[in-house]
Amino acid sequence: MEDFQNISPLVDTNGTFTVGDIESMKLEDKLEALHKYSACDVSDALVKLGYIHGGFLADIFPRAPYVELYPEVAQEQKVIAPASTVLFVPKEYEPLMDDSATETAQSNIPVGSHYADLTEKGTIVVISQPEGQKCAVLGGIMARRMKVLGAKGVVVDGRVRDLAELRCIDLPVWSRRTSTVGAAAEAEPYAINVAVKVGDVVVEPGDVIFAHAFEGIVSIPFKELDGVLTLLPKLAAADYKVKIDVRDGSTVKEAFAKHRQGL
Repeated sequence: MEDFQNISPLVDTNGTFTVGDIESMKLEDKLEALHKYSACDVSDALVKLGYIHGGFLADIFPRAPYVELYPEVAQEQKVIAPASTVLFVPKEYEPLMDDSATETAQSNIPVGSHYADLTEKGTIVVISQPEGQKCAVLGGIMARRMKVLGAKGVVVDGRVRDLAELRCIDLPVWSRRTSTVGAAAEAEPYAINVAVKVGDVVVEPGDVIFAHAFEGIVSIPFKELDGVLTLLPKLAAADYKVKIDVRDGSTVKEAFAKHRQGL
């Protein structure tokens, strides 16, 4: 028989939850509470809040650790932390007044500084790279520096390189694609901690990144964090009851009507 307690660890035998007073919780406690749920649960909550894309950062894949080689590690790898961001632009970029890529951003990286040296401790670094480039904007050296400075992980909407090295650094890394070419060939960092767009999702500094090696990555707008935490117990409890009923012979339609209506 399936162990349904493992499907939704917050649900007791009566399907009830104890979450506490969300508004009075510290941020670190809210992030810890999120660990009890899946990335799919979080997307379901965001859809309920009106985010059609569910906060999903589509087509971003785990590069470190090596999922295929260490599936038991990847299955448990859930990294949840506030976002810091890095916006890359084409090399020798000249901003235009109507340039949508930087319409809300101004270059703010101090002259003589490297973006990796500006990594904020305790964040997941979200890097945005111009579409169509073949170079990587993250490699072994940058990842090592970010690790030393306390980054929790790196999500690259673009390319990374030095995969063998990345898998030895003990820093979770996701990316859209890979490369062998360094960033200097085509790209340069333009600004840090500005809004960046990853597919259909705008990620603001301070938004909460929920990254799981198997299920994918969800970005929770900071303003919606309390709302997500309020919805999650109700949605997870309903799904738990649906699974029990379906296991016991109910149709999906009947189980949904019984447990999901009104949510």
